[in-house]
Amino acid sequence: MSERTIALVTGANKGIGYEIAAGLGALGWSVGVGARDDRRRAAAVDGLRAAGADAFGVPLDVTDDASATAAARLIEERAGRLDVLVNNAAITGAMPQDPTRVDPAVIRTVVETNVIGVIRVTNAMLPLLRRSASPRIVNMSSSVGSLARQSGADAERTTGLVAAAYAPSKTFLNAVTLQYALELSGTNILINAACPGYVATDLNGFRGVRTPEQGAAIAVELATLPDDGPTGAFFDDAGVVPW
Repeated sequence: MSERTIALVTGANKGIGYEIAAGLGALGWSVGVGARDDRRRAAAVDGLRAAGADAFGVPLDVTDDASATAAARLIEERAGRLDVLVNNAAITGAMPQDPTRVDPAVIRTVVETNVIGVIRVTNAMLPLLRRSASPRIVNMSSSVGSLARQSGADAERTTGLVAAAYAPSKTFLNAVTLQYALELSGTNILINAACPGYVATDLNGFRGVRTPEQGAAIAVELATLPDDGPTGAFFDDAGVVPW
């Protein structure tokens, strides 16, 4: 059993995921870099180690059951448990996504990664998380999935372009996060959703106004919540985001 805090970040080979891994590594944690591309995963691990982090690669395709099972087995063999899971891996899907014209196949593909992938990985890791003294799950969502912000007055709408696959996938993810919180109520597992803000990544063609490091900060905060911290909530840097 490792004495270090053990974390797994999915989609950690670049962007926000990489910076989440860097932030957790800077705390002295051992951080698994979950990614499906071997070359990019290895490069990310090398970069994190060069910065002093205890990083290790975890081959992981969140859309594949066998891959998630193998990732859990790798972590069990390495550390015997998992303390923190950050479900960061996500895709936007092909654009544009006007609801009157979107291809249903695009919606299926986005939901498979952004929602079902989170469920798949979370359930594979739960036996390991239950062995932790202070397990935390952070689901990287987005304010574009906030129904309150989508339906508010014009001045309150900060949800960006119409995206009938991506935005609803984050609404779906928020609902799933709540369902986990309800089922896990009474356990020591805290699970929350996080919005990183409009970060410049390849997900949005680098049009964002925040850096990946800034976007990662809320995930690091939720990953390090005290035992009496919140669960079943949605946060960004400013505080609670309305559902």
